[in-house]
Amino acid sequence: MEEVEVLIIGAGIVGLAIAERLSHKYEGVIVAEKEPSFGRHTSSRNSEVMHSGIYYPQNSLKATLCVKGLDMLYDFLKEHEIDHKSCGKLVIATKDEEIPILEELLKNGTRNGVKGLEILSEEKVKELEPLFKTKGALWVPATGIMDTHRVMKKLDFLAEENGAMISYNTEVVDIEKSDGGYIVTFNDGFKVKSPIVINSAGLWADKVAEMVGIPPEKHNYTIHLCKGEYYKTTKYKNIEHLVYPVPDPTGISLGIHIRINLNGELSFGPNAYYVDEFDYSMDETHHKQFHESVSEYLDIEFDEMWQDDSGIRPKLQKKGEVFRDFVISNEKDKGFPNFINLVGIESPGLTSCLAIAEYVENLIDEEK
Repeated sequence: MEEVEVLIIGAGIVGLAIAERLSHKYEGVIVAEKEPSFGRHTSSRNSEVMHSGIYYPQNSLKATLCVKGLDMLYDFLKEHEIDHKSCGKLVIATKDEEIPILEELLKNGTRNGVKGLEILSEEKVKELEPLFKTKGALWVPATGIMDTHRVMKKLDFLAEENGAMISYNTEVVDIEKSDGGYIVTFNDGFKVKSPIVINSAGLWADKVAEMVGIPPEKHNYTIHLCKGEYYKTTKYKNIEHLVYPVPDPTGISLGIHIRINLNGELSFGPNAYYVDEFDYSMDETHHKQFHESVSEYLDIEFDEMWQDDSGIRPKLQKKGEVFRDFVISNEKDKGFPNFINLVGIESPGLTSCLAIAEYVENLIDEEK
């Protein structure tokens, strides 16, 4: 049985960021990923937006890691010459009664340390984006977009360059606590022993926690699958800024917004609804919802938008709950020292990935 210093479960963008960070400190770092390549789920099925941190409660992990992670991510993108665009975001009000919501977002974002926030008049919004129906907007200059695939590819490369090993098609099927660490069994029967295990399994993080002996139901770690779909159009192109409606008051999503990519192509989404199984297929069920939502702020015909893609969020927030923060925890208080759980890493996990990696490094107890 091979012994390693650190075993990371999951090669999404967060797992890769942790691997890259820890590879500078530990010689034996292994990442086990059940898929044939990195980021096959939440990390690659999203809007590729770098968020500012305006939405999350003050002092929550989502707020602090998003704000810090955004700065770290911009530095990383520039250092490694990865395509990105600091395009800024407009959160628009389409009704007068939505203006107070923008004002509350400004206050919340300012408390969280987001810089440059400003309420813009209808006229000023029209100067920036004349196509949109609006009564005013919150201007969020820090928000941007990036090439997520290239970020993950670079993190993969840097981690391996530092001596980490990333093993694809390697699914964890059992974890047993033992003297001095954990014995982890993979789908091919191979076993590895490590004193540090980091559960960054995304949509399956609760199942991995359960393997070691941390029941998700008991600790409120159950993942709820929340699907989001995107529709695209060719009617409009080269819109310069991300445009969002005011967020869903339940906190389940940020609303069906304008998604732009680095080629200037336009799509809309995501919506949000809970599902019971992993299924990325789409049909026309939500086409009307998309058209009605987008038509609130942009003129578009029903047949000028069509299905694009979908993703699934690993939400801790179950239906009816308003907010759940990330769980990032060294589970020593539960009797599992240096078993570090990352559960419910949804948005803004992408933006926060480098800050999450730093946070995880600081959670490791070197005395164990």
